[in-house]
This record gives sequence, C-alpha cells and structure tokens, in this order.
Amino acid sequence: MISSLTGSVQTIHPNAIVLDVNGVGYFVNVTPALAASVELGSRLLVQTAMIVREDAMTLFGFADQAQLSLFELLRSVSGVGPKSALAICSSLNTDQIFDAVASEDDLVFKAVPGIGPKTAKLIVVTLAGKVSLSGNKTQSSAPQETVVAALIGLGYNEKAARAAVGSASASSSTQELLRAALAALSSTGKSD
Repeated sequence: MISSLTGSVQTIHPNAIVLDVNGVGYFVNVTPALAASVELGSRLLVQTAMIVREDAMTLFGFADQAQLSLFELLRSVSGVGPKSALAICSSLNTDQIFDAVASEDDLVFKAVPGIGPKTAKLIVVTLAGKVSLSGNKTQSSAPQETVVAALIGLGYNEKAARAAVGSASASSSTQELLRAALAALSSTGKSD
C-alpha cells in the first residue's frame, strides 16, 4: 500500500492534485484547503490512504498524520465511505468533530454535503465510543482524555496512548494534541 508520497505538484484541481513522483503522476484526492495551499511545481509530502476496490484504486492525501487518522476514524463508521469521510474532513476540523460527537450533535454532520440524517446520527453513535470518556460527554477541559480515547479507537493500546499524550500535553487544542501524540506514536509503532 502507498502510505505517503513526496513529489512536485504537477496539476491542481479543486479537490485533487497530481503529484509527480520520479516521473510518475499520482492523482491524489485532497481537501480543498490543501489544494488551495499548494503551488504548481512546489515540492509536497502527503500522508495517503489507498483505497482498493474491484473497479478502482484511489489515493486520498493529507497534510499530516493527524488528518489521515481522522479520515480513517470516520471511515470506520458503517455507511461512511472515503468520499464522505473526505467531505467531513474538508468541512470540519478535529475539534469540531470531537465536540459534535461529545455533545451528540448530529446537526454538525448533517450540514456536510452528502451526509444525510441517518448517516449523521450513525457517525455520532459510532464515534461516541471511540472519542468520548466511557460514554460521558467529553468536556473541553479534558482534551487529553479525548485524544487518548481517539487513539484507542484507532487501535493503539491505552498505555501507549496515555504515554504519547503525556509527552505531548503542552499542546493547547485537541487537534494539536492529537497531532503531537500521533507523531510520538509513529516513532514507536502501532501497539495491539
């Protein structure tokens, strides 16, 4: 599988880029924000998720590991495919998603194009067990616990997740803390 690509930006579309990696052009679906932030010819590293289906192989690219992990977390919800997960990542940031799940606010997800009421409710219900504190609503005063729960939901063991969050606890927002914890974990590898 292709987990990252580094190359020069050959083409920019509103929701995708073509990344030239040693003479091979990879079409990578990205968020509009990432597409808008790059320039033709610039060198870019993207963390990728490669989705293989019977009729297609599709790459989805993200600026960092935290965004990729959020994309994978959203894809774990039944009925949320890669295009829907990318639409959510394009419309909402990590804090907005975690806050919506913690407060059981499916209206946030209904506002995303292509997400219907049933899918929005399913996102909230499914992710509640992965990003909240033992079924209780996560308070903004406990971003560390929110990130620990999210890391456990991504497959890291609790001890490793707590250690990574502890080493990154100086971060101010949930998104920054998640990014720092994932960076710490990426150096040690995924634990069962």
